[in-house]
Amino acid sequence: MTDRDEQAYAGTAEGQGPVVIDEELARHLANKREELFEEFEIRDEFPNEVLEEAEERAKDPEGDIETELDDRKDLRELTTWTTDPADAQDFDDAISIERTDEGYRLWVHIADVTHYVNPETAMWEEAQKRGNTVYLPGYTMHMLPPILAETVCSLVPNEDRLAHTVEMHINGETLSHESIDIYKSVIHSDARLTYNECEEALDDEGHDLHEKNTLAYELAERLHEQRKEDGSLVLNPKRDRAHTIIEECMLKANKAVTHTLQWDRGLEAMFRVHPQPTPDEWDEALREIQDLEGVSIPGNTWDDPRKAVNATLEEAPGRQLNKIQWAVMKVMPRAKYMSDPFGGHHALNFEIYGHFTSPIRRLSDLVNHWIIYTNEVPEGIADLCDHASDKQKDAETCERQYKKFLEEVGLDPHAVNNRGIEVVEDPEDADYTV
Repeated sequence: MTDRDEQAYAGTAEGQGPVVIDEELARHLANKREELFEEFEIRDEFPNEVLEEAEERAKDPEGDIETELDDRKDLRELTTWTTDPADAQDFDDAISIERTDEGYRLWVHIADVTHYVNPETAMWEEAQKRGNTVYLPGYTMHMLPPILAETVCSLVPNEDRLAHTVEMHINGETLSHESIDIYKSVIHSDARLTYNECEEALDDEGHDLHEKNTLAYELAERLHEQRKEDGSLVLNPKRDRAHTIIEECMLKANKAVTHTLQWDRGLEAMFRVHPQPTPDEWDEALREIQDLEGVSIPGNTWDDPRKAVNATLEEAPGRQLNKIQWAVMKVMPRAKYMSDPFGGHHALNFEIYGHFTSPIRRLSDLVNHWIIYTNEVPEGIADLCDHASDKQKDAETCERQYKKFLEEVGLDPHAVNNRGIEVVEDPEDADYTV
């Protein structure tokens, strides 16, 4: 390993190793988590019935795949890969892509959780109660039992997996869907890329996935620019290429599923609705932005606040980006789940929208998988939407309060999240003590 390689490795979470704390501080953290779990009614331990059911249903994944092959599309020969943060714990989605005479053929493969979890199972009932996975720095409360979330449903590399695939033929000029096909499949992920590794693949012409990622970025960048032109709010204009690929591919798949649910089938589902701020609230945000030092909103964008914010972020000094983003977030209503999609998603500027690409960690996606496959809408869908919205808010508040507590006891939440924690008996061996 060269000196440069050693320096680069030392800067990674793996190179730095876990954050080391003593037993007393570990107890403080555990007590704080327990306090927050009780306050927000967050379920930590799974009932034995749920764990036993998960073990039983996941005991023979290879046999499941062999049995399912006759009724699914076999996509194992298709070049497929995942791209996620370095600290990702579950892998919901993978992509494949080809260029066609008409434009692009994009496959978004999503973990087929409903093969294991359906309304007849205790796991489904437990997932409904939890609403979503809760991620705290160094500690995770999964929506699904870990044997599903971290193994048989996770699209890890070099393993066959059951998937729910959204196959889209995309027009090369308009970028609209020429066709949408949603079906059960068997896939084989060729690689698990981190965002940094995706960037390396884009730069290295000799990388096995260079051409595929280059094509994916070509499509994603065009989709991104089209969204901005159409008035989609983009609060992070400096997003790297890897994030752009995944964000745009997932948005395209979610839109395809939503279109199918609403316009082709006329079904209720768990749609994602984002109300818009009032004109006065938007005016307040734009005035606050305009008053920032070194910031000027282009005069031809004031009629559309989202475009005004996008254009301003592109030109604003880096030191003002957080202030611009905060001015917008203060006036934005919370997005919520609703069984009626109308009202649309204001920030994205989508007429209708819903979630499909993260069924391991979100109830809405799990339910939408079931609906798109069976054409059956679970009873009490409107109440499920309200509950999922409430649980998402609780999870975000719990995470925010736990991060604040970590800072109060001298821990860096970012370091804990990326590197994990190791508990030692002797306080002298710890980096952090109480």
